[in-house]
Amino acid sequence: MKNHDLVLGTAGHIDHGKSSLILALTGTNPDRLSEEKQRGITIELGFARLSLDDGTTLGVVDVPGHEKFVRQMISGSTGIDMALLCIAADDGVMPQTTEHLAVLELLRIPTLVVALTKTDLVDDEWVEFMIDEVKGRLAGGPYENAEIIAVSSRTGEGLDDLKAALGRAAKATKRQKASDSARLPIDRVFTIKGAGTVVTGTLWSGTISIGDELEVLPSGRMSRVRSIQIHGESVDRAEAGHRVALNLNALSTEEVRPGDFLAAPHTVTATDRFDADFTYLGLSSSDKPLESGARVHVSHGTREVTGRILRIGDEQGFKPGERAYAQIRLDEELPVSWQDRFIVRSYSPVHVIGGGLVLRAHPKCSTTATPEKIALLDALRDGDGDRAAECAFNLEKAPVTCEGIAHAAGCSQAAARRALESLEKSRKAVRLKSDQAGSSVYFTTPRFVQKMRSAIENALLAFHNENPTSTGMSKEALRQKAAARLSPDCFDALLADAQAAKHAVVNGGEVCHPRAGAGAQALEKQAAKALLAALREADGSPATLDEIFSSRKIEPSLGRRAMASLEKAGEAVRITKELAFSTGALAQFEQAVRTRLADGASASAAELRDAMGTTRKYAIPLLEYFDDKGITRRSGDERVLTGR
Repeated sequence: MKNHDLVLGTAGHIDHGKSSLILALTGTNPDRLSEEKQRGITIELGFARLSLDDGTTLGVVDVPGHEKFVRQMISGSTGIDMALLCIAADDGVMPQTTEHLAVLELLRIPTLVVALTKTDLVDDEWVEFMIDEVKGRLAGGPYENAEIIAVSSRTGEGLDDLKAALGRAAKATKRQKASDSARLPIDRVFTIKGAGTVVTGTLWSGTISIGDELEVLPSGRMSRVRSIQIHGESVDRAEAGHRVALNLNALSTEEVRPGDFLAAPHTVTATDRFDADFTYLGLSSSDKPLESGARVHVSHGTREVTGRILRIGDEQGFKPGERAYAQIRLDEELPVSWQDRFIVRSYSPVHVIGGGLVLRAHPKCSTTATPEKIALLDALRDGDGDRAAECAFNLEKAPVTCEGIAHAAGCSQAAARRALESLEKSRKAVRLKSDQAGSSVYFTTPRFVQKMRSAIENALLAFHNENPTSTGMSKEALRQKAAARLSPDCFDALLADAQAAKHAVVNGGEVCHPRAGAGAQALEKQAAKALLAALREADGSPATLDEIFSSRKIEPSLGRRAMASLEKAGEAVRITKELAFSTGALAQFEQAVRTRLADGASASAAELRDAMGTTRKYAIPLLEYFDDKGITRRSGDERVLTGR
């Protein structure tokens, strides 16, 4: 990853000189709102571009320092790769310094540089004292080796040293988000006359090009990218790590808001709960544990929502400094994904109390800690997608697709595919696929396959016992009896397996048991034989089918199946619902008509009746049948051959 793909975020207590330092470093005043300039504080996120002497270019996010705007600080920090912590030399470490540092640690921002600002207001001895104080605060934490640079935005002293330190930090920093799919949390939305809606944010992952379709989450609205800018320059394509502005079509500023997510279509699904690896820092006013089920504020990306946090496997809650698995249930959906970071603030009064790592984005609503569930959470915590997919498979009670495992585990489809193929190879999983075109591939355990084979076989035997003259039951009826909770597509795959194992026979949309259906099939053959004999004996003047069934003592439903089998075998043809002829008799009638109408001749129905040597009862249905088949064509009151 190139260094200029990194985003630098500021942090620090109010009035510790963050915005002044950014102005001195970049020449850009990040205090963009009139209210900010009037009050001298940063309220919303400000943005700038920092070019270093070694050619490195960083996007800079200046975040608020005032305690009332910690939410905006968190919003800006979720998209950064490295941080610049500003501590005023005349003030030292203050409450928001500590809170901002906690946010950076919880979000696991990998690299930190400390700027000891306003050194022109104190003497050199005090500067050294403050440097030692900051080192003491950082000792034992993830930033204990952070460089501390003394600077003055007013005089320019130390600015070159700070730039050099930032360059070294950039070289040692890798991007946090690693995904092929585009994801961008929106921090600003506005309208430009003649262009329409524009949104800005830090592109967490993937790429975005002009013309790309993007999904707005959690609403699910779709839009297309008209144009892209990076630091005011128009580009055709933006890569992860950049601060970008996107001009979107077909969206008003009421339909996309700060806090929303932009993502490649159908790659992220918003959720109202997620399982997490949670660290509880504690409440600033006490050392009491956080009760399981406590109401909290949850910050993810650029949005904060309320919800409840519950400890998995323990109703006692969270002790200060403790790290544990938790399920967070939200009052509003968030588009979280595996390995996203989040911050938790107390409900009231509002303070940062913890945060952590998203593990399962779509868990069941449960805090039960089974060994299989803990194994899955352990794998997700460790970043092992392949192991997580295997654990998710072990939790499934029914066949599941590769996409289903990826969704359940929160891992990539590639990891899910590798895990399922490995399980199949070791015979811990069975691959199932229906014969139906476009059907999905399912995986399940050998035990479940055996269970379903037995269920299908038992349902078929029960059906044949209750319906001895029926050749089989419909697929849907069988699914309702054997596996009503499974989708038709999934059941088709299991039925295909049962047929391959000779537990069932599928004939079109009908299913029968290989043995129990044999008696019914024999009855059908007997009925077909009797029906064909009756048609042939009629010598071109058959009775109706119902009359034949009655005279030959054939049950009507069995008789109609027998008629269908005769048609399939080409031995008889039904020309109306109730009238059928043997194939030989029908062929003789057709030949008589063709002879009468040869050489372009035409004839009336009565003349053709006489030519066929039959009565009007049969002549009219026969002629209409020949018309339908395209053998003859009516021309007024007469008919002619079509030439077929």
